[in-house]
Amino acid sequence: MNEMQRCAVLGKPIAHSLSPVLHEAAYRALGLGQWSYTKQEVAESELPSFLASLDPSWRGLSLTMPLKRTIAPFGIARNQWARELGVANTVVFDWDSPSTSAGRDLPAMALYNTDVYGIVRAFHDAFRTHVMTLPAQPHAVILGNGNTATSALAACITMGCSQITVAARHPNRSTALIELGAAHGVTVRSISLEDCLPALEQCNIAISTIPGTGADVVARHFAEHAQPIHGALLDVVYDPRPTELMVAWRDRGGLTIGGERMLLHQAVAQVLLMTGIIGGADVDDALNNPPQTGTLEQAMWEALEKEL
Repeated sequence: MNEMQRCAVLGKPIAHSLSPVLHEAAYRALGLGQWSYTKQEVAESELPSFLASLDPSWRGLSLTMPLKRTIAPFGIARNQWARELGVANTVVFDWDSPSTSAGRDLPAMALYNTDVYGIVRAFHDAFRTHVMTLPAQPHAVILGNGNTATSALAACITMGCSQITVAARHPNRSTALIELGAAHGVTVRSISLEDCLPALEQCNIAISTIPGTGADVVARHFAEHAQPIHGALLDVVYDPRPTELMVAWRDRGGLTIGGERMLLHQAVAQVLLMTGIIGGADVDDALNNPPQTGTLEQAMWEALEKEL
């Protein structure tokens, strides 16, 4: 394949995205000299015309919110969480199978959700590194109930959590999360963020999906209540690094995982899908049991570390 193969991340705003750093590093590691990956600022209303403008040199797309839902009418969800959540952050084009999607002549588009995979892999890597074993039915706490919390809940379900507490400023907005848990036989309760400390002190897994410095208030509560922490925390925020919440969690004896690890692993999965290294009907199994990717992950991680 000698012609240039193109991929990109779409969103608005998009200038902050580190996806090109990760994907370009992957192409170098894989010896894909004819592959390129760029940023494209595309709003929801602009997505149909952008897709219609593409040619067969395009192999795949990464999507940020709100495009993760906007893309749904244009393709077919090919892995479990893309289907169940109606949220896809990855598009893989098949130019040999044209499709009339949303009334337009477009290539067939396979849609995937690798965000859930990225969260699960971030935890598994941390557990392996720190020789930490989870109980058979771990308890989890998710801070926040926005879009990212949906992927966090799916990840907790994937990891076998039997009870999940969602703590948010507006706990009455957690209905969809409670219903998702119920569909998988998992009890999800919603509480106020102000009341989350007891649950955090008892949980095995915690995921903060609160953007920016929004979780700092929880970190300050830790300073006032010096109870030990035994679980592992993933904070999806990676700027600043570490967050106040991670520092407070670590000071109480807990294991912390930065959001950059989730970012890395969801991008690794995207690369494997877009380049065709994995795919097909058993894509969920392939994502959960990927080929040996140590060299690829290391190259992508080193590139990311230089940017952060």
